[in-house]
Amino acid sequence: MEKNLSALGFMSGTSGDGVDSSIISSNGQNNINIKYNRFDPYPASLSKKIHNLKNRILEIQDLLKYSIEISKLEREITDFHADIALKISKNFEFELIGFHGHTIYHDADIKISKQIGLGNDLSEITKKTVVYDFRQNDIKNGGEGAPLSPIYHLTLMREFYKEKKINIPISILNIGGISNITQISKDFKISSRDIGPGNCLMDKWIRQNSDKFYDEDGNLAKEGKIDKFIYDQYLENYHYSKINSKRSLDTNDFDISFAKGLSLENGTATITAITAEIISKKIGDNDLYICGGGRKNKTLVNLLKSKIKNKVLMIDNLQVDGDYIESQAFAFLAIRSYLDLPISFPSTTNCKEPSLGGIIIKY
Repeated sequence: MEKNLSALGFMSGTSGDGVDSSIISSNGQNNINIKYNRFDPYPASLSKKIHNLKNRILEIQDLLKYSIEISKLEREITDFHADIALKISKNFEFELIGFHGHTIYHDADIKISKQIGLGNDLSEITKKTVVYDFRQNDIKNGGEGAPLSPIYHLTLMREFYKEKKINIPISILNIGGISNITQISKDFKISSRDIGPGNCLMDKWIRQNSDKFYDEDGNLAKEGKIDKFIYDQYLENYHYSKINSKRSLDTNDFDISFAKGLSLENGTATITAITAEIISKKIGDNDLYICGGGRKNKTLVNLLKSKIKNKVLMIDNLQVDGDYIESQAFAFLAIRSYLDLPISFPSTTNCKEPSLGGIIIKY
């Protein structure tokens, strides 16, 4: 049996509010031991730069057009991650860093996924082996570059099944900026895909129409009234749209122009209801564990529970913190990459064959 390796995983999600960090140890196949989680918020100025740049990069040509701004932001984001790693290393030991970086452009149709983050520099500053740029091998093998967390979901759920904490089949719904689902069958086969917006529409609406960054606990949506005409019209258009059939999504696939003219509360209520309806249509029949920041939106979760027949639970019920599944996943993916184990599969990203992971910068 392979010995366990210890890795620090980073995730800078589509919300652009900060960095999730986790340390786990594993042999890349089982024996997952979650050692540490933390969140570091970006300074308001850096978060603003991330959102401003992401909102301007709408086509592949924009990567060249804004290359100077991208390079500057990449440096800032790398330094921010390095500071976190150095702070953590004072109290915890780890051999590898799984560095996702921050996605500024993702278009599965043209097989382009761009994450910014300087792996070589992070390795030099931290004096650690760094694994980064996780998505490119998958794309080279015909995949869509996302989602990458399902192999971690599978490994984690298999451990819980052995401990008799869950039954199989089961599904994991991650509600981040985008919602994605991992379905695990009775024989522990996995399938996964992005299934629609997560927090992205709600967060964008809140940021544009208030001084808040998100709808805490879903309170604004709870206060508002759903505009039935806009709700029905959007869902009808979405049903026939190209986006509805895509397996891998980006936050820029969605916009909030349809809600223009609504009050803050009514817009939030309408967008939250639309998000819940889209997600509910692609859940499947398995019982469901929810992770990601969206699980804290009580209005969204209650709407989901009302729309699906499955048992719906928070992944926190299994004594894991649902805020850090993605950062734990990238620690796990770093370990698998280092051990030459595949991180994506035809049933998860539509790649032609199981694909190895990121670029390894050995220190």
